[in-house]
Amino acid sequence: MAEDWIQKIDDSWTLFLDRDGVINRKLQNDYVKHIDEFEFLPEVLKSLEICANTFGPIVVVTNQQGVGKGLMSENELLGIHQFMLAEVFNHGGRIDAVQYCTGLAKDNPPCRKPNTGMAFNAREKFPEIDFSRSVMVGDSVSDMEFGKRLGMQCVRIGHSDPEHFSTPSLFHFVERISSK
Repeated sequence: MAEDWIQKIDDSWTLFLDRDGVINRKLQNDYVKHIDEFEFLPEVLKSLEICANTFGPIVVVTNQQGVGKGLMSENELLGIHQFMLAEVFNHGGRIDAVQYCTGLAKDNPPCRKPNTGMAFNAREKFPEIDFSRSVMVGDSVSDMEFGKRLGMQCVRIGHSDPEHFSTPSLFHFVERISSK
């Protein structure tokens, strides 16, 4: 079975999550620039509570070029992340770190997915991270390429993807883990 790795997930595994489209609703042709634009997707808070009891480190890795484009400040981005972390914590979940890249796609900085800089930054904070025992959950091709470059298992949210495990939402993935 192609998803045999799901059976092996325990607290020695790391969960990497994209933000927009996985944790919160992605705005079409726009960026979440303010807290009032940040809307958790259905069942995400419950999913993160389950993940907190299943995985070791949980790390958000998110490209945020809206800052690089001058559409929002880094402080506004940090405020959004503080709100997200507090809500997750208040619902019994946890996110151990948020790695973000504000660089522009055209500049292709090392931190910007699909480049792997954010993963190595996370491993500096959590030396126990083993990329071969990590899962990248994202909704984009760049998320899947990021995970693939690092040797992670990849889960594609909201899109059918013949190369990766695909599921409608983070909650559906977590249900699959819980039923192992």
